[in-house]
Amino acid sequence: MANVIDITGLPPERIVFAPSPLAELGAALHALSEPGHHPGLHGWVTATNAALKTDLADRLCEADFLWRSSRSDILLPAHPASTLAEELDELDKIDDERFVAAAFEISCSATYTRATPSPLVDAEERARVREMAAARGPRQAAFTDRMLTDPDGLRVWLRRLLEDCEDAFFGDIWRRVGIQLAADARHKTELLRRKGLAETLPATSIALSLDEAQDGSGGVRIMVDKLARGRTTAFASPGDPGVTFLPTSFGWPHLLVSHAPGWRPVLQYPVASPELPAPATLELTQQRLEALGHPMRMRLCRTLARGPHTTGELANAYGITSPEVSRHITTLKKAGLIQTRRRGRYVLHQLDLQVVARLGSDFLEGVLR
Repeated sequence: MANVIDITGLPPERIVFAPSPLAELGAALHALSEPGHHPGLHGWVTATNAALKTDLADRLCEADFLWRSSRSDILLPAHPASTLAEELDELDKIDDERFVAAAFEISCSATYTRATPSPLVDAEERARVREMAAARGPRQAAFTDRMLTDPDGLRVWLRRLLEDCEDAFFGDIWRRVGIQLAADARHKTELLRRKGLAETLPATSIALSLDEAQDGSGGVRIMVDKLARGRTTAFASPGDPGVTFLPTSFGWPHLLVSHAPGWRPVLQYPVASPELPAPATLELTQQRLEALGHPMRMRLCRTLARGPHTTGELANAYGITSPEVSRHITTLKKAGLIQTRRRGRYVLHQLDLQVVARLGSDFLEGVLR
């Protein structure tokens, strides 16, 4: 389970770490529309939503499918600037067909990894995006119709909406978090220069790693540990090869990957908070869930949660053989759910309560990543 970005032959200087006010605004808007994804931001979400003027809140509701389920590609710039105005200026330079196609590249689109025509010129694609928007409500459907019938007017409306967000709440946020994100980007850039990408990726996110082919082909790929699958290359945009990494303060637990055909790959990664424990990998989380899926192992865990026990004690308690208990214990140990220690000639097993307690949040982090 991974997104794959082939970077074979890419010069190191084409890998960029930089903060983006537009991307951070998108992350903040997502948190406002889906507060359940971000329990740590509950206080900020409540206060900000309560302070929004009715007109601004209504307009945000109209356009929220651009950042609610996922983040539209137009909110993840490949070339970040220092101000929101500069990034919006660059967005204005994109032609209508490309802009509208990118605006509708959201997570529920099954055609994301395939080049598709713009809904402005293709009737089938136009019908598809209208159906997607209609499923989200009448306001979103009306927004979509406006974008399809009057893209220029809608783009002006959307820019004004984002500017009003900056005036209402995001300007203060960016003055505070922009410094932190710039510092993180500088740190990652220096780490890349001194240690290379193989060390920089896992320092950026536990979900990132470098895969270098061992067959002599020289292939190099960035692996992104996500439930969603996707494949692209750093040369997807022939005139603009590279990969852009955008740090975010509002993004956890999401790790976003923009990899539409013809666009430079962009990853938005959360800047880790020191109080957040490192989540388990998706593979390990799946292994733990499968280990607990067996009814006998569940019963053994009930006893092991109460204190340490030997294999013989467990066999006697549940009326099964010691070898059968050992097989179940081995499965639980491989999944990292059991702690084992020796006391004299006895080997004692006990459930690791901290690991089990984190299993739900590890699962949630994995599916939201």
